[in-house]
Amino acid sequence: MKRSNTFLLTMLGFGFAFFYVPILSMIVYSFNGSRLATVWGGFSTKWYGTLLSNAQIGKALWLSLEIALLSSTIATILGTMAGIALARFTKFRGRTLFSGLVTAPLIMPEVITGISSLIFFILLGQYLGWPAARGFTTVTLAHITFSMVFVTTIVQSRMLSADRSIEEAAMDLGARPWQVLRDVTLPVISPAILSGWLLAFTISMDDVVITNFTTGPGTTTLPILIWSKVKLGVTPDINALATLIVLTVGLCVLAAGVMMNRAERRAERDRRLAYRANE
Repeated sequence: MKRSNTFLLTMLGFGFAFFYVPILSMIVYSFNGSRLATVWGGFSTKWYGTLLSNAQIGKALWLSLEIALLSSTIATILGTMAGIALARFTKFRGRTLFSGLVTAPLIMPEVITGISSLIFFILLGQYLGWPAARGFTTVTLAHITFSMVFVTTIVQSRMLSADRSIEEAAMDLGARPWQVLRDVTLPVISPAILSGWLLAFTISMDDVVITNFTTGPGTTTLPILIWSKVKLGVTPDINALATLIVLTVGLCVLAAGVMMNRAERRAERDRRLAYRANE
């Protein structure tokens, strides 16, 4: 038994090391004074100053944030509606087809999604005259289509595990369906909605393949810019940029965890109050 536990802990340690050691080495080399990313030239923070004064990176970052914020918000709204419909309305005409269309992008390669989106926008431009060119709008629509699937899956799973008796109790007390949705259902699934929004935001900020097919001249997102620079070799300023992204993501995950824990405690308190009111 002890040998088995030791083996499992060793494999777990190797797994974490395989994932985190490259990230830690990247953070360390972001403070490298040499222009060569793999040759240590002494401690220096000059690459962070160079990064902050780079107008191209700043423009790409701002564009990525705009696309991610807009696409994740719309995807969360649509995904939440789809997740609630799939979880609560189990019998309606076309449910199987609707469920298949919603979940298809989960198993479809991103290359296929990118190519199909490109062809779709080209056909729209030829026959309807819109969009006139690929850019912000096409990238945003493609990100919404792709990330909405993840929000739907998360919200649907949360709805299936939620206690329906709370909603039924609210309706027995005279609440209308919209009131139940607003005052009971949405607060209960709010952690899942937040998780879906964060996942959609992360996917949008990280996407290269779909964005590469749907973007156009003058619309260069941060991942596309990093990919184009990495083709010529990794430089310390890219390490500095990646380090800032890692720190930002870590802080966002920490903040989201705190918010989700508070929401869970609030939902648990509301459930207890509802049970006491029905006793």
